[in-house]
Amino acid sequence: SSVLHSQPKSTVGTPAYIAPEVLSRREYDGKVADVWSCGVTLYVMLVGAYPFEDPDEPRNFRKTITRILSVQYSVPDYVRVSMDCIHLLSRIFVGNPQQRITIPEIKNHPWFLKRLPVEMTDEYQRSMHLADMNTPSQSLEEAMAIIQEAQKPGDNALGIAGQVACLGSMDLDDIDFDIDDIDVESSGDFVCPL
Repeated sequence: SSVLHSQPKSTVGTPAYIAPEVLSRREYDGKVADVWSCGVTLYVMLVGAYPFEDPDEPRNFRKTITRILSVQYSVPDYVRVSMDCIHLLSRIFVGNPQQRITIPEIKNHPWFLKRLPVEMTDEYQRSMHLADMNTPSQSLEEAMAIIQEAQKPGDNALGIAGQVACLGSMDLDDIDFDIDDIDVESSGDFVCPL
């Protein structure tokens, strides 16, 4: 639909996370801009600071925006980050959105794949999906038997229904109980004898 595939035009969000193309106030691809924002999140997790903030003036949003537009960032020397990770950040923080790394490319990047559980790889997911497609979870007969069983009234259905109806019309003021018989200590639940 045209709504799902429309080009975003809004400029909202925390300035530190906004991609340069969003700041330019032109139409942009939201998915590509989100890659930039996710890169900011990754950087913050690794470094503990925003990549485009001026360390001397972190609250100066004008400087932050200027640094975003010029893609001016660096990983501090005191932070130990692998070369693969630095390479990934350099592919995420690209001013031209057409040249920025895509989600499928990120999923195949060496840093992303390092120590990734096999169950999370695309190949494993595809093989499991194909295996599921070729193996029906239930036969039609099994499904019909379950439906028929569910439609049968249970052995105690009338008894339970009668008890529920009785409880629904019960006036709790008419019940005689001693306040000392109420157990509120054992589980935190309010329990009283009926």
